[in-house]
Amino acid sequence: MLFKKRLFADIAAYLRLHYTGDDAPVLQAAQSSSYSAPKSAVGANRRAIPTADKMPAPTEELTDERLLPEEPTPVGYALPQAPADLADRLRTLDESFQQALLRLIDESGMKDSECYKRAGVDRKLFSKIRSNPDYRPSKPTAIAFAFALRLSLDETTDLLRKAGFALSHSSKFDVIVEYFIVSGRYDLNALNEALYEFDQPLINV
Repeated sequence: MLFKKRLFADIAAYLRLHYTGDDAPVLQAAQSSSYSAPKSAVGANRRAIPTADKMPAPTEELTDERLLPEEPTPVGYALPQAPADLADRLRTLDESFQQALLRLIDESGMKDSECYKRAGVDRKLFSKIRSNPDYRPSKPTAIAFAFALRLSLDETTDLLRKAGFALSHSSKFDVIVEYFIVSGRYDLNALNEALYEFDQPLINV
């Protein structure tokens, strides 16, 4: 229990340093025992609805000119042409998530079954990934494979990018994942406990 409290305290400190979301100032101030949420912040996200007596009076009347429809698009208008080398670029795409994952598994020396079990992924899903070069996993699944393979932060960022994702300091989920990677903690159970502690979605549960 003491270890978990120490871990959560370390994560909270990491969030204070790296998290840039809307509630980051509140998160930082909340660590102080003397902090209390300002009254002006209560309900700040609620949109105020003016009453009838506070509605601004119209300053001018609409004219017929304002009611006229916009001018139609000229006949014969041509859409912008695609770059001449677009076909060449499409033929030279980077490796896909599936290709990168299988390469990383081979480089790690692990068996496929060992990797997907560590990631908490079932055999059926892994078969889909292996058989489809264009398969795009969910972000939590991609992160789970990064943990199973014990990838560095740069390697994890690259693997996520191949799946169409990124780690952002505007997301508590992402900052917590980043904390575990830079700390060399590749325990998905411990990660999920930390995500649960900070009210974030869990991975492969």
